[in-house]
Amino acid sequence: MNHAASGKLRSVVLGLGSYLPKRIVSNADLEKSLETTDAWIVQRTGIRQRHVAAVDEPTSRLGLYAAKAALADAGLEASDLDLVIVATSTPDFTFPSVATQIQAGLGMTNGAAFDVQAVCSGFVFALAIADKFLASGSHRRALVIGAETFSRLLDWTDRSTCVLFGDGAAAVVLDARHGEGIARDRGVLTSHLRSDGRHREKLYVDGGPSTTRTTGHLRMAGREVFRHAVGMVTDVVTQAFEATGTSAADLDWFVPHQANRRIIDASAEKLGIAPSKVIVTIDFHANTSAASIPLALAVARDDGRIKPGDLVMIEAMGGGFTWASALIRW
Repeated sequence: MNHAASGKLRSVVLGLGSYLPKRIVSNADLEKSLETTDAWIVQRTGIRQRHVAAVDEPTSRLGLYAAKAALADAGLEASDLDLVIVATSTPDFTFPSVATQIQAGLGMTNGAAFDVQAVCSGFVFALAIADKFLASGSHRRALVIGAETFSRLLDWTDRSTCVLFGDGAAAVVLDARHGEGIARDRGVLTSHLRSDGRHREKLYVDGGPSTTRTTGHLRMAGREVFRHAVGMVTDVVTQAFEATGTSAADLDWFVPHQANRRIIDASAEKLGIAPSKVIVTIDFHANTSAASIPLALAVARDDGRIKPGDLVMIEAMGGGFTWASALIRW
């Protein structure tokens, strides 16, 4: 029996693609309709601008553009896939899922497609789920997409929330390949998912089909979210280090969810991760929820920072609360 076959199936990133809507809304634009300033927003969040989807750009369209880009990057066709998982909190419809619409848009008729809802942690949850499918041997190739149109959920008169979010999508193609079961393997090395439903009132949307029969608006107790965020994300990152026998010193890149610059900085500092290893895109993407991590990965890969063989930690926290980490050898 050869050594590779006796090892462990790993989910290796073959392709990466992203899409941002053309319309950019700057902080200066928001100053015209809100009692806020660019300086206030930048100081408290690190955000300078955000992309906003056009009227004819539902979440599935953003996700489809990102999916096509990821497949092209991987040199694959839709028929090469057997699994599509979309992380989103802003679906086009109550049903069918965004994933099945993207599946149809790709011309893919085989395999399974479904959505995952874990708010800002959604991409890490979706990646972990895809990894379990691939590592089990039941599926060979997966497309994992984070896609959001959070602009549709915002109360644009609420200056405490509407300045924070943006729209976008990004996707990765994963391929099941044999590794040796060690931290030097390429692919997803470990993932750690957590949730605690007692925190609903701190970050939620005040509508839904079985309550108000409306979409509702996003509501957030910002200080409470901040208070929990750093501890929660550092816990799951530490668990990932322990599970793989690695440490902050071994990381090439730390790619956190892009929610707030102060949370990003505080988390990195608590974990002992050098600022030079932290990928930050919040200044020009804002918080794109489940799309934020793959969008940040795309920026850092495309500009040459993330290279094959690099050790990359991703982490996020979202409404619910949900929080999660995954360690990937690129």
